[in-house]
This record gives sequence, structure tokens and C-alpha cells, in this order.
Amino acid sequence: MNNKVSFGRVFWPSFLALIIVIGGIFGIIFLVISAAIPDVKYGIPSNTVLHLELKGTVVENSSRKLNPYDFQVEDRIGLADILYGLETAKNDERVKGIYIDLKGVRCGLASAEEIREGLKDFQNSGKFLVTYFNGEVVGLKDFFIGSVANEKYAFSSTMMEFGGMGMELMYFKGLLDKVGVEMQVVRGANNDFKSAVEPYFLTKMSDSARLQNQVLLDNVWENYRATIADDVKKSKEELNQIAEKYEVKRMEDAYQLGMVDSILYQDEVLNKIKDKVGAASLKKLKLKKFSDYARNKFYEDQNIVRAKKANVAVVLAQGDITKRGSEFSSEKYVKLLREARLSKHIKTIVFRVNSPGGSALASDEIWREVKLANEEKTVIVSMGDLAASGGYYVAAPAKRIFASSNTITGSIGVFGVIPYTGKALENNLGLSFDRVGTNPYAVLTTNEKLTDEQMRLIQGEVNNTYQQFMQRVADGRGLTLNQVNTIARGRVWTGEDALRVGLVDEIGGLKDAIAFAVEDAQIEDPVIEYFPARKVNPIDAYLEIISEEQQESVQTQALPQELMAHFEKLKAIENHMGVQVRIPEIILE
Repeated sequence: MNNKVSFGRVFWPSFLALIIVIGGIFGIIFLVISAAIPDVKYGIPSNTVLHLELKGTVVENSSRKLNPYDFQVEDRIGLADILYGLETAKNDERVKGIYIDLKGVRCGLASAEEIREGLKDFQNSGKFLVTYFNGEVVGLKDFFIGSVANEKYAFSSTMMEFGGMGMELMYFKGLLDKVGVEMQVVRGANNDFKSAVEPYFLTKMSDSARLQNQVLLDNVWENYRATIADDVKKSKEELNQIAEKYEVKRMEDAYQLGMVDSILYQDEVLNKIKDKVGAASLKKLKLKKFSDYARNKFYEDQNIVRAKKANVAVVLAQGDITKRGSEFSSEKYVKLLREARLSKHIKTIVFRVNSPGGSALASDEIWREVKLANEEKTVIVSMGDLAASGGYYVAAPAKRIFASSNTITGSIGVFGVIPYTGKALENNLGLSFDRVGTNPYAVLTTNEKLTDEQMRLIQGEVNNTYQQFMQRVADGRGLTLNQVNTIARGRVWTGEDALRVGLVDEIGGLKDAIAFAVEDAQIEDPVIEYFPARKVNPIDAYLEIISEEQQESVQTQALPQELMAHFEKLKAIENHMGVQVRIPEIILE
């Protein structure tokens, strides 16, 4: 008799038991930490100055989570929180002013414009704003936001980027050629401005892409200079000459040109703020983090709203449009929009869209729910930094569309990408493939190059999707197909140009869209609920402590930030397969 016990019969039960024990331990730790955190209402003392430290990425909806791969805390503040915090602080008697400390904020110019307008409104209420430009480099967006303050100070040797706006695009064709992969690209008929696919088959911009990008940059640069001109006591023309000659390289140069008020050290700035609020000393100066104030006030408000039953829904959406996923997926947002549509209490919906587009199928699913919601109630769209291609597709059925002057929108066009990998696998790995099927189209594979007939069929499907896209826009905007075709072809527009050609109805931000929705629905006492609902992690306070410690310590990245950004672009290629309604990545710096 063989009494030997197999390895599997011992290992797997033991392994499962270990997992259960570890899970139980983490569960107990989680419960202990949750119980240890007191549930107290956030408060600030009188005579408080809020410290608005803008750094990192500004998103639509705040998030703070621990990355399980590198154990770094990803802490991102939402634009909705910032705007709500500024509005609340304006009416909070305990808040005397805001100290703006800019350290490399990352967002689009449309978001920066909304933050700037919120700060201006706060300042116009009679409270003070003080901006201090310091750190290694002050970028265009930092200066755009911070220049709104009546008092602007700077650290003398801080570098400043004020050389105009430009963009650099990365092209993959050479890389794909080296590995033997051919991208078979199909664009909608006459989609000559649909340049998102050009990196797959070109090594530089086409003439139409270059023209489009130049016009876009010129318009945004014009808006930028017009916005800050009065606050820095310069005309648009003078600002352009400063950039043309690259006269500002450090904040000392900006001071000499009168663009900031004085060159000071931080303690000198804080002493000025101390004197404004009448504090006896710097130790008595009550500085509180604006991010904590905004997040907590926003969360408290939403708790009250859920108890009172909201009559206005604000749905925040950001990112690539996909079928599934945790961000801007049709699986998620169809449910959210349907929830708002079917609610007996919700009278109107504001749909905030910040997206470069994505899957045509997912865009159409979201479009359908927006259309149904607009028929039963009303949907007002607020466009963020980007609402282009699929981002515009989902906005088209709305009753009214708001865009910031620097929003990038349009890009009404379609493309498909089918990689041919057969030669690469054969030449590099020695793999070959053979096929058999009952019908000519039974096996469609990336390991065999498309025939002329197959390419014709795919081109037909892409053209059909493009026609459907244009029809959606025509129906939503009250235009003819010929009118849409004139402004489509994949061309992108700034918010101001989109207003001129009839793609949007009004220039304004999220606050303007909400105000219009409330008035349009004749709501006397608006109660506003934001979707997705904010979920506060019980260990959020501990994550905040970890985040602060990480910021104070020196972090070493495995790869430089710029190289990581290029890697992410390459990684995103896998999401570009199939029929897409997407804008090329545009970074204005």
C-alpha cells in the first residue's frame, strides 16, 4: 500500500488557509483603524487664512488612494472640490483670505481658467488673495492662475517659463518598423484633420495637422494673454513681445518688468499675511490647508444633500471612453445617468465631460442615455479641458452646452486601427500561422495582412460610423448634415471657435452650467448632488499623513517623469484598436 501524500493535497489547503488568515488579520486592522478615527465635523478657528497649495494633477472628482504596486499615496484634488471650497470660503466669516502657493499644477487651461475665475470671485467679495511664486520653476499654468491675485510676490531665483505655447508629438512609425509591425489605419471619408492616427504611419505632422495645431495654439495663446493682461499691467501685445524675446527667465525678470509686485523670501510673505489678519506673531498666524477645507466642506455638504433629496444632479466624467472600467466607461456612466433620470426628485442634470473620446460603441451607449435623460428632464453639458471626438459625441443630445474659452472640442471624426503582426512574429520569433475556415471571412486575424476587399469592408464600417456621428451632431445641434460636414472632418476647435461655428451654446464653466440648469428648471431651492458619490475611506486620515511624509522626503523614480509619460503613451496604443472616436493627445506648454 502506498501511503505517500501528494504535494498538492498538502500545499493547496495550507496555502488557502494562509490567505484566509492574512485576510482576517487585515480585516481586523482595518476595523481597528476605522474605530479609532473619530467622526467629527470639520472646523476652523476665526481669523483663518487658507493655504491653497496647487501641485500635481487636478481632476474632476477628488481621490486619495494607496497604489498597491509602489505603496505611494496618489492624492488628487477635484475641480468640483476647489470650486465648492472657494465659494464656501467666500461666505465663511472665519476665512479672511487665501495664500496661493503654486508648485507645478497639472491640468488643462480650461480647468485653470475655472480655478482662476473662482479665485477672482473670492477676491471680489472683499477678501484678500496673496500669491507667492516659488519653487524650482513657475510654468505658464502656474502664472495663469496665480496672476489673478492683487498681491503677487516671488522668490528671485525661481525659474519662469514664459516663451509662448507649443506642443511636441511622439510618432511611433519608426519603432513599429523596427519590430516589423504595420498599423493598417482606416479613417472616415474626408477625415483629413483626424490626426490621432498619424503617429502610426507618419514620422511628422501632416500639413493639415500642422495647420490645425498652429491655429489652435494661436487661439489659446491669444486667450491666455487677454486673460492675464490687466492683472499683470501689460497689454496682450507687450506680453507677446516679452515671450518673443524670451525676456523672462527668472522671477526677478518678471519683477523688473512689473509682472509681480516684489521679490521676497517666504517668511517676508508670511509676515505680510500676518499683518493683514492682525496676528501677534507668525506662530499665531492661523494657516489651514485649503485642500482639507474644500474636501471636508464638500463631503459634509453632500451628506446633507443625500438626506434632503437632491433636485439637481451633477455627473462628473473624465478620461478615455471605454466599454468597461472604473473611469469614463459606458458600463458605469449609463448606470449613473439612468439613476439620475429615474429619480423622482432630480429635476435637471448637469453632465460634466472631460474626455478626448475613445470607443465608438461606448460613446454611443452613453449618448443614448444622455438623449433619454434630456427628453424626460433636461441635460446641460459643461465641457472641461477636453470634450472632443467621443467626448463631443456624448454631449451632442444636451439641451445646452457650455464650454470654457480654452476648452478643446470638436474632432468630429472616426478611425480604425488594425495591426499586422505576422511578419514581426515570423522574423523575430520564428512563428508562422496557417488558417482554414468554412467561409472567406471566418478567420480575421492580425497575423495576416488585410486584403483589398477586407479593407474596403472595414472602410465602409468606419464611414458608416462617421455618418452616424455627424447625424447625431446634426440632430442634437439643429444643423443639416452639410453644415456639420463643414465643421467636422476631425477638426478641433477651442471653446470660443466652437461657439462661433455652432458646436456649443455659451462660454462658461461648471458653475455657470449649474446656474443655468437651476434657472431653466425653475428650481427655487437647489439641492445639488454630485455623481459618482464621494466615498470617504475610513483610513483617509492616515493616507493623508503618509502623503505628507512622502512629499517631504526625497523620492527616487525608477524612470524619469518624461520617459514615464512616453511609456504611458506607448502603453495606451493597445486601447486604440477597433473603431475609435478620439482626439490626438494635446499638451499646451
